Amino acid sequence: MNTWLLHRGAKPCLLLALCAPVAYLVWAAVADQLGANPAEALIRSTGDWTLRLLCLTLLITPLRVITGWTGLARFRRMVGVSTFCYALLHLAAYSWLDMGMEIADIVADIVKRPFILVGFAGMVLLTALAATSFNRAIKAMGARRWQALHRSVYAIAVFAILHFFWMRAGKNNFADVAVYAAILSALLGWRARNFWIKRTAGAR
Repeated sequence: MNTWLLHRGAKPCLLLALCAPVAYLVWAAVADQLGANPAEALIRSTGDWTLRLLCLTLLITPLRVITGWTGLARFRRMVGVSTFCYALLHLAAYSWLDMGMEIADIVADIVKRPFILVGFAGMVLLTALAATSFNRAIKAMGARRWQALHRSVYAIAVFAILHFFWMRAGKNNFADVAVYAAILSALLGWRARNFWIKRTAGAR
């Protein structure tokens, strides 16, 4: 598997796969295939893909450690930046299609509605991670500070689930929320377990 993961064509293939959902949404919008409420479909779809890619980003390290597929590490930055891009599209769709790009109304909505507030907080953190995802940022910040900042992805995961939960609360539909919450809990739990094992070993 590592041979395939390290192949020079692996990254372009992954990039195409990551672009496929937004390409479909653009086609569906142009072809009028988004249903009775295209604006809501675009907002929900970009949000769903943000959450899926966040799960994939957090899956890469456990999968690499468990399987020994070290080549997976080279895809983590691309998937992480793609998560930010879909989150940005989600924010843009909400700001434009739902709020008409009225800044005052958007700010009032962020303050008024908790699920918008936590979603915006997650977006701010994602922006910080995307802006510092390059090698120059690591050198400028220092490895320790960079790692501390990028651990905020765990807070982003919590914000994402809260955003999704409160959004679905209005319709009392929590089935998808439970699935994503279980996946993210397992991924964060794996990290917490590894941290505890290392800390215990260090104390001994």
